[in-house]
Amino acid sequence: MKSRIFIYISLVADLLIAASKFTAATFTGSSSMISEGIHSVIDAISQLLLIWGVKNSTRKADPSRPFGYGKELYFWSFIVSLMIFVLGGCVSVYQGIIRVEHPVLDANEGWDYSVLGIAFIFTSITFYYASKAFNRQRGKVSFWKAVKLTKDPSTIIVLLGDVADILGLIVAFLGVFLGHLYHNPYYDSIASIIIGLILIAISGLLVRESKSLLLGEATSRKTLHKVIMITQADEAVIKVKKHFSTYMSPEDILLQLNTVFKDGLTTRQITDAIERITKTIQDEFPKIKQIFIEPVKG
Repeated sequence: MKSRIFIYISLVADLLIAASKFTAATFTGSSSMISEGIHSVIDAISQLLLIWGVKNSTRKADPSRPFGYGKELYFWSFIVSLMIFVLGGCVSVYQGIIRVEHPVLDANEGWDYSVLGIAFIFTSITFYYASKAFNRQRGKVSFWKAVKLTKDPSTIIVLLGDVADILGLIVAFLGVFLGHLYHNPYYDSIASIIIGLILIAISGLLVRESKSLLLGEATSRKTLHKVIMITQADEAVIKVKKHFSTYMSPEDILLQLNTVFKDGLTTRQITDAIERITKTIQDEFPKIKQIFIEPVKG
């Protein structure tokens, strides 16, 4: 759980930011500030659901879930991704459209600037911790490639959520600033719509990645190649005929190997070989926690 401490940091920050944004919106009537407040509430709810998913995914396997509860994290990550789209993006766009039809120019921009500054500081802190965790996971892999290849959606949801927060804060600032500079309330309304579109774009990316993990992604070709080499290097094995793998959680891979064994081996010898191969694979790849080696005909 220590590796995901950034989720708790983000939760506290989002609650404080949401409270400050809605307080400012009450005094100013800023639609972009209301949109930002809604965004922060959605972020806070997202963190709670991710925490729930992480907690449930660590439950031990039982008769009703023989392969464990690892996919709970993927399910709740998918739900969170949809929430960002439906409750975050769409509501912000709707709020902006309403304000276009009924424009209001607030006279207390000092509140807006103060809250935006506070929010930017808190968001920068959460972004720092999320990016630190993400960089630790991705190593030397490029940013976007790591986003695509990651098997831990909780990290990219918080990270990209913070990116959306920062972009939204910049847009909200411009909406307030330009609105007062030109005495035109439509800048604030347009800013709200842009914030919604940013959330929708981020949500689309997260939905795609979360859906892929939920449906079942295989481990990397590099890992599978090494696993096959380890298996075929055993004295009892001729070849691996087929292989199947899927991530049950970021730290739990299920692997099945349809393996052709040499002729003339006894049941005991095949059983010993399976145990030997299993141990060697798990020593090399600790994340492969469930291995099924099935003897098949060549």
